[in-house]
Amino acid sequence: AGALGVNRTDLRCLEALSQGERLTPGVLGPALGLTTGSVTAMLDRLERLGYVTRSPDPSDRRKVVVGITEEAAGKVWDLYGPIAAAGDAFMKEYTAAELTVLAGYLRRSRELYEHHLTRARAMPTAAKRR
Repeated sequence: AGALGVNRTDLRCLEALSQGERLTPGVLGPALGLTTGSVTAMLDRLERLGYVTRSPDPSDRRKVVVGITEEAAGKVWDLYGPIAAAGDAFMKEYTAAELTVLAGYLRRSRELYEHHLTRARAMPTAAKRR
């Protein structure tokens, strides 16, 4: 984020937009955990920096779609491109069967974590117990 002069949430927005799809603020907000007002402020910041554009949605002119600029896409690629290339080379060291096992382990670990996170969030807080 520091390399681009943005905060972490702004960087997550640029990452989402760098996947090549133009998104509406209504999609970006929930994806980033932001309120409507926060999305607007974020997009204002990113637009001032020349990192995003807003334009009418071709399928519904009442909506706006947000896209990443070529400048920002290049900067994001400068950050993540080397990681992607190294990761690709790293993954080629494993067989398809090994990757299947690793993917299963990671999926099950995440499911376990999410299950217990939900359980922990449902527990009464100290303030509620008093």
